[in-house]
Amino acid sequence: MSEISQLSPPAIWQFFDKICAIPHPSKHEQQLVQYIVDWATHEKLSVRCDDVGNIIIKKPATAGMENRKGVVLQAHVDMVPQKNEDTEHDFLKDPIQPFIDGEWVTAKGTTLGADNGMGMAACLAVLASDDIEHGPLEVLLTLDEEAGMTGAFGLKAGILEGEILLNTDSEQEGEVYMGCAGGADASISFSLEREALPEGYVGKTLAIKGLKGGHSGCDIHTGRANANKLLGRFLAGHANELGLRILNVRGGSLRNAIPREAFADVAIPHENVDRLFTLFELYQSVLKEELQAIETDLTLSVLPYGISLFAIKSEIQKRIVGTMNACPHGVIRMSDDIEGVVETSLNLGVISTEENSMTFLCLIRSLTDTAREYVESMLQSLAELAGAEIVFSGVYPGWKPNPDSQIMHIFRSTYEGIYGRIPKIMVIHAGLECGLFKEPYPNMDMISFGPTIQFPHSPDEKVNIATVALFWEQMRALLKAIPLKGEGDKSADDEDRIES
Repeated sequence: MSEISQLSPPAIWQFFDKICAIPHPSKHEQQLVQYIVDWATHEKLSVRCDDVGNIIIKKPATAGMENRKGVVLQAHVDMVPQKNEDTEHDFLKDPIQPFIDGEWVTAKGTTLGADNGMGMAACLAVLASDDIEHGPLEVLLTLDEEAGMTGAFGLKAGILEGEILLNTDSEQEGEVYMGCAGGADASISFSLEREALPEGYVGKTLAIKGLKGGHSGCDIHTGRANANKLLGRFLAGHANELGLRILNVRGGSLRNAIPREAFADVAIPHENVDRLFTLFELYQSVLKEELQAIETDLTLSVLPYGISLFAIKSEIQKRIVGTMNACPHGVIRMSDDIEGVVETSLNLGVISTEENSMTFLCLIRSLTDTAREYVESMLQSLAELAGAEIVFSGVYPGWKPNPDSQIMHIFRSTYEGIYGRIPKIMVIHAGLECGLFKEPYPNMDMISFGPTIQFPHSPDEKVNIATVALFWEQMRALLKAIPLKGEGDKSADDEDRIES
């Protein structure tokens, strides 16, 4: 057990410490799933896995609470695997190494997995408790949320009995969410042909590193730079001038994380090498001036690279570079209805190169289906102009806010009773699984809340220690306040409002 197991409340931190010790990146969650199933079985709880691998655990109501509405506590099992370049870590084998850093818990050189490990730990802690009053309880732990929402897509009607769902995947204490963006993946692919290079070329790697990166939903409006876009900007401006020939391009690792690093392996005439160094150094100065308030650790470098005899054909290279430079990134439109909330955005998350193909992976997010479809049409047009193939997949719906939500009213009342202040009622631009749950369970009343987590999806991820205790206290109070079965919904007070 690490030092975090001594933090308060121990009920959550000891489970989170164990979660960190078991590898569970997206699509590789089985070790952690098996641990949870074995633990629930040992605790004599009803546990099963559905057809797609989601875990469903049921716990009877405590004495005197049998007539309360059933509650589903929900979190996702997987975490985003991101690490710093100089960190030696195998996410399939090595444990996350959490440590206390002042008021925060973070990890050594990798993502922490507080998204959504803190929520998962809270769900398990409720199941393990013998001093929390609650009605009939179910815990739903879904698979593959970060890389495709496979678990949420696969959840079938009739498995869950609860009327209320408490999602634990939000990342700001004092805020409660009642809506989120939907999204879609876009894959733009180029077929590559290569040709022999003339004599006199040398190999170099253009490297852009040190960006903050972050969550492509929560952080897309912050002005953080996209390494893929920065690389495309340089190539568009100087590839022809320098006679650069592209061998490979790679940047980013997840379509839902803003890329922190990007690299282009290139061949260049020997006589132009000094000019390349000069222009790349000048470009670094320009970017540091433009991004000085945000990207404080940005570095650009020209590195040695073993020369290849074959480069991507010039005509195909031109179309690739044009697409890198022209592909939209960032906020497309702010919401007209909810002040300060992003309506629609696009993240050019990953560029990868194989011998005969190059692929761009993008994630579109939007509060409205029509706006998402408009961005899809933009990318469709861009791909057609570039002579590339485009495929859209993984479309998932948004979660439409319900201002008359009963559980939202209860959350507000309990929160104000505990802390003497009103929580902010929010809609988030990131994707939550609640929108997908609404299809098999259209009448389920849902909210999302959690402790304060900063920089999710990046190695800077950290969770605020004090807010974990607040999150736990609110969870306990909320479960105790769940209304009787059949009790009608209460409209939210006139003061309730959706905020940014």
